[in-house]
Amino acid sequence: MVHSLIQCEVGPLLISDSDKISLLHGSYSTCYTCLIKPHANPVAIRGTPHSSMLFSNFVANSCIVYVTKGRTGRKDTFKRMPTQAMHSTRITVDDENLHLWGYKTNMIKTALTWIITVLTLGAFRLLLYWYPKWWVKCTASECSLSTADCLLIQNANMDVAFRPVLCMISDSVVQMGLPVSGFRMIDVSTLRYFTFKKLTHLWYPDENRFISIDSLDVDIDFHRFHIMAKKGLNSADIAKRLAVYGKNIIDIKLKPLHVLLFREVLSPFYIFQLFSVAVWFSDHYEIYASVIVAVSLFSIAIDLYQTRKQERKLRSMVHSSAFVQVLRNGEDPIKVNSEELVPGDVILIPPNGCSMQCDAVLINGTVIVNESMLTGESVPVTKAALPDTDDESSIFSLKKHSRHTLFCGTQVLQTRYYAGKTVKAVVLRTAYTTLKGQLVRSIMYPKPVDLRFTGDLFKFIGFLGCVAFCGFSYTIATMIFRGTDVRTVIVRALDIITVVVPPALPAAMSVGILVSHMRLHRKDIYCIAPSTINTCGAVNVVCFDKTGTLTEDGLDFHSVCPVVQSNNKEPLFRHEFPSLNVKEMWNYRKLVEAVSTCHSLTRINGLLCGDPLDLILFKNTTWTLDETMNSRIEETARFDILAPPVVRSVPGACGCDREIELAILRQFTFSSSLQRMSVIVHDPEDESHDMTLYCKGAPEMIASLCEPSSIPANYSNVVNDYAQHGYRLIAVAYKKLYISFPKSQRVNREQVENDLTLLGLVTMENRLKAQTVDVIHQLNKAHIRTVMVTGDNILTALSVARECGIIQPVKKAYIVECGNRDSPNSRIPLLLKQAASSSEDLLDDSSSVYDMESRSFIDPAYQLSVSGPTFEVISREYPELLLKFVTVCDVFARMSPEQKQMVVNKLQEVEYTVAMCGDGANDCAALKAAHAGISLSEAEASIAAPFTSRIPDIRCVPMIIREGRAALVTSFGIFKYMASYSLTQFISVVLLYWLATNLTDFQFLFIDLFLVTTVAACFGYTPPCQKLAVSPPPTKLLSFASLLSVVGQLLIVFIFQLSVFIYTAAQPWFVPYSTPFGISVEDKRSMQGTAVFCLSSFQYLTLAVIYSRGPPYRKTIFSNTSLCTCLVILISVCVWITINPPYFVAKHMEYDPLPELGYRIFILVVAFNYILCAYLYETGVIEYLILNVHEKWRKKHSAETDADMLNKNEKILLSISSSPSWIPSAIEEPNDHFRLYSFLNSSCITKCYSPGCF
Repeated sequence: MVHSLIQCEVGPLLISDSDKISLLHGSYSTCYTCLIKPHANPVAIRGTPHSSMLFSNFVANSCIVYVTKGRTGRKDTFKRMPTQAMHSTRITVDDENLHLWGYKTNMIKTALTWIITVLTLGAFRLLLYWYPKWWVKCTASECSLSTADCLLIQNANMDVAFRPVLCMISDSVVQMGLPVSGFRMIDVSTLRYFTFKKLTHLWYPDENRFISIDSLDVDIDFHRFHIMAKKGLNSADIAKRLAVYGKNIIDIKLKPLHVLLFREVLSPFYIFQLFSVAVWFSDHYEIYASVIVAVSLFSIAIDLYQTRKQERKLRSMVHSSAFVQVLRNGEDPIKVNSEELVPGDVILIPPNGCSMQCDAVLINGTVIVNESMLTGESVPVTKAALPDTDDESSIFSLKKHSRHTLFCGTQVLQTRYYAGKTVKAVVLRTAYTTLKGQLVRSIMYPKPVDLRFTGDLFKFIGFLGCVAFCGFSYTIATMIFRGTDVRTVIVRALDIITVVVPPALPAAMSVGILVSHMRLHRKDIYCIAPSTINTCGAVNVVCFDKTGTLTEDGLDFHSVCPVVQSNNKEPLFRHEFPSLNVKEMWNYRKLVEAVSTCHSLTRINGLLCGDPLDLILFKNTTWTLDETMNSRIEETARFDILAPPVVRSVPGACGCDREIELAILRQFTFSSSLQRMSVIVHDPEDESHDMTLYCKGAPEMIASLCEPSSIPANYSNVVNDYAQHGYRLIAVAYKKLYISFPKSQRVNREQVENDLTLLGLVTMENRLKAQTVDVIHQLNKAHIRTVMVTGDNILTALSVARECGIIQPVKKAYIVECGNRDSPNSRIPLLLKQAASSSEDLLDDSSSVYDMESRSFIDPAYQLSVSGPTFEVISREYPELLLKFVTVCDVFARMSPEQKQMVVNKLQEVEYTVAMCGDGANDCAALKAAHAGISLSEAEASIAAPFTSRIPDIRCVPMIIREGRAALVTSFGIFKYMASYSLTQFISVVLLYWLATNLTDFQFLFIDLFLVTTVAACFGYTPPCQKLAVSPPPTKLLSFASLLSVVGQLLIVFIFQLSVFIYTAAQPWFVPYSTPFGISVEDKRSMQGTAVFCLSSFQYLTLAVIYSRGPPYRKTIFSNTSLCTCLVILISVCVWITINPPYFVAKHMEYDPLPELGYRIFILVVAFNYILCAYLYETGVIEYLILNVHEKWRKKHSAETDADMLNKNEKILLSISSSPSWIPSAIEEPNDHFRLYSFLNSSCITKCYSPGCF
């Protein structure tokens, strides 16, 4: 075959040795080159645009190949990879790509490793502890995965872990079983597995790969569940499954204190502290070293306490167990502890509710559950039984059939089934494989923060290490030149290293995060992952759900617009009624009946519960709901077909003069993917015994199911008019059914939800929350992009987006739609349509408009909107345009939860830092995927997102961003302060080493503890600014400005210290330092040392003020009362000990006093001049010239001449910001009569509708 490879790797694919793939896609000359690579994993390719095409090439006895996208060109050979490829493989677990290497323990290597460890006094083993990859290399040899007894695991972030491969062997008591598709087990003699992040991965010899146990519940048909539910598992099956799946318990095991202690102590930070303390003790710095030891022990104790506290808190949140009734061995139900449940067990759900301890598939009856613990959605959800069908298409999928699944952690409120009968469910997943377990694992193993902050931190520490090496070399050379003894040379040289690299740096860096965390907690914003607070400081895109987030949770009934027959029998919209409960509505009885019956409402303890929209509509009819014709029957027994739920009209309501009674025989629950729900209804007084199907849902979906003759000619006009003004639309239709009662209970919804007759439209008003416009305005002014990601209609979403300011009136707005495919081999064309102009009142609203002149020069001149179906087409057929779309598209409508997550992931792919704010209902996946997920919930802590706000509106978003920016600026400031402090002390020590002396023990103690530690502890208490700045703070620690600031301040410090050092020696009263002889304790007192110490004390405090940056991200330093108070006290003390130190201070500080008062005042004058120079350099050179003038010039210059300096989204915007002409086949169509996604530029559209409008 002819191929030319490019870099893009699509992923692994199952294919036979004889097959070769060349997939030409439409008109493209794109092909796929397949290089055979045994033992790869096919999971990685799923979800790619061409996965369905590629997997169709699967055949038996297949290998796994890597597919590489390319264009036709030169020839490449099609070779099998060498056998050595069996040594490694790639697997995907929870969207995390893992690379596995197989190793076998080598006893000779292991023995040599331990010999070297002993010879190096444990240093070599410590190095291997820090680098697990080296440990594996030193103790094991490469081998195939099939024979490996240990694995080296590496993820996409290059984090490495070592895991042993364990074996379970069958014996006379337990026969090992290997789970296979279809919920079956096959007997094996040996079971090989490893555990990683609480998930067990089993070895499948026939497939030569490891598979996670959470991906084994596939290819299970519906009928299989029903067969299992009849008798349950037998004892042998239970023993097999218990051995494989383990106990059903999400248990956060408390690590032993000695393990936590060793992990803490063996970190590089504490090892370096141990090294420093050893050097100080050997140099007779006993007091300082002892204080450091005490502080370190206290810090370790606090860390252990906090770690244990967090472990206990998480454990209390997630740990749960109970006794459940289980059907086993075909016998009567028995009670067992929920920890003993295994997949395949048949459990009985108690009538009055319980807490689910596993994920289970409902087999019979209905169950009402509260899923707020997992999703944040407090509205009860009704779960229906899984149909008992054996069609080939009836294969269970957890995502597709979640309405039949009871999830672990949810609260069962009530069950309903035949009186005296039990509700059964088959256990699907247990422990950490459940949905709750997945969320817990995401907390235990959070996604790494992508700010390059830690990497830059270690790079700068490396730079300090280079400085320390220079000082090390200088010390050795100077002291050898002066004839100092070898021991002193070594101690002094090692001491300079402890001066340059501050051991307290990591602890100081966490101050800003901890303080921001406390401030957020006081504002009822709870964070379960404090490390994400810094990330929030870099947020430049915020995605919002609409309903319940930007708008009020509840909807207000606006109007109903029935379909009427005109004189020529054509259906028309002619009337609009403000309520369903008016006399005229009796002429449209079918519409009233549809609204009264087509819902999922139920009574729990006598209270009507269900979806808020259904509640509002039903209450507007004033009808009543009884869940049985006999109200004396218990709620839990209201399931039987002979006693279905009944709705009754009130005489006089809706214009009816008698009581109407309708029985709801069957309910097809609402589905996000289908965008509709329906019910089968029977009128007991109807002698014909015919039934009626009532269906309601999205207007475009209902219209597609209706007979064209029943749809008014102005249907799309009416729909668009309402939607453009922000109303939520529900279309209602019906169909007469001529089927029997038994058949009504077995029929599939696809068989009856067709050929409907349209009844009309119901419009609901979804008002913006009072704070929404102001918050969006704040974010827009701060140049933080706002995006709406909603499941609602695209026109409604656009209206709300325009009203709140996400769609800006000064920009053109376009809707991207799909056209009709021209030919079977062509791609679906994309249609671009300009949205209607904003209404005049919105254009005149100054609160919705902000200064466009201040925005970035690459800000796009237009905004796009796209619906879920169109987004799916773009993802599948235009993958090369997907990143461009997410860069300029600000409204995503009719999006499924999976698509919401995909939008967030794609925004991150173009290097945006993304925050997602939602109510937790359908946003869990997106909340977890975002850099900062914010869930609006009444709960104090939720596992649905890192942040949980009890503030029920989006005011929390700018609060979190402000705190994140403050924490980020604090971290940067304290980093630069700690680095400058160490380098300032380094300069002082180097100068005094020239004299063969040093700062005294108490001088070090005064600087490190009294000055620096006190200032660092108060550094983070400066509150954030109330106004969001136009641009986020820099996220690159090793930026040009940061380095220039530190180097420049270091140069100023050196000049002033050197000047005082030299000028002191030139004074007539100066007595030079001479090395004392004949005494056991070294005397380090010198006049030059005293002068340098006094001046440097002011330098440390000056640096604290300079790097305690205020506006635009934090308030001024004067708002930090703790820091200001400390600075006043510390400056006063420094002035005091410089001008007139008391005798006991001079004695303990080991001063060599400066005899002249005038010279001591002169040092204060020099200190004042230093403060002035340091401040002017930081504000004038760094902040104004570098961060302001130079940065603006650099951005403009880089955009014009060097695109490589821009990030990914800036490069995309630079190429497409002027117009949407980059969209292929884009056509601005005229408005089509039946096209639902069109905007009308009609001047008669108003917010106040009247019957004459139509």
